[in-house]
Amino acid sequence: MKREKWGMTVVCAALALVVASCGKEAEPSPAALSTALNPRQAPDYYVDQANKYFDNLDTRFDPSIVPNYSALVARWEWPPWLWLTGYERDQMIKTTQMALLLDPSTVPTRDCRAFSAQPFARCVVSFQYAGGPCPIYEEFTFNDQGEMTFIEAWSDLPGMLPNADPKDRWAQGRDVHRLSTKLPGLGNASGLIDLDAVWMKEAKRRDPEIENFVMRANDFWTYWMQAFQEAEPDSWARGCGWI
Repeated sequence: MKREKWGMTVVCAALALVVASCGKEAEPSPAALSTALNPRQAPDYYVDQANKYFDNLDTRFDPSIVPNYSALVARWEWPPWLWLTGYERDQMIKTTQMALLLDPSTVPTRDCRAFSAQPFARCVVSFQYAGGPCPIYEEFTFNDQGEMTFIEAWSDLPGMLPNADPKDRWAQGRDVHRLSTKLPGLGNASGLIDLDAVWMKEAKRRDPEIENFVMRANDFWTYWMQAFQEAEPDSWARGCGWI
């Protein structure tokens, strides 16, 4: 009788462990990609954060109200823009303020939407500068805490977008070229990348675009100034479709 009771106790303990583990999600690895994460916030939250970002680039809004940036938030702008144009929270705020000071703008036209797969927020917007309107497609990646970890921007003109299919307006198909879903670390629970981690070194060895990102992130201001100085005189006009 004692042996049977002991056996039942072991079985019950084992079942309890199984039941307890069933309700928990496995923690993503430190090197996980952003696509390993699922939305933890309501769709309106992601849309609101994206709009806060554009409010910061709009002279009509209070510049002190900023998105919920991660400590290591990064902004990657594909050519003809200047690659890595913001890295780390404080620098992101400073470079955004600098952009608004150098080229005052409003963002009157916005269509921001939430998605169930990363990037969780995606926007089609048009900036208004002194030289005219500038169409932009932009995506926003978030961590489990709802912090914005990665911002990726393209000129919203043919041949400059992350995909070639005009019917796939929100870049949900397979033929999409973005950096945010390739960078290891954006998919761990905090969304913090580690430029010196073994997995990042392996990723940049395999992928020149990741190598380019790591190089610029390791010395942000130097490479940002270099990109600014080396930019073609008409790059802004080309990106905005003015020529």
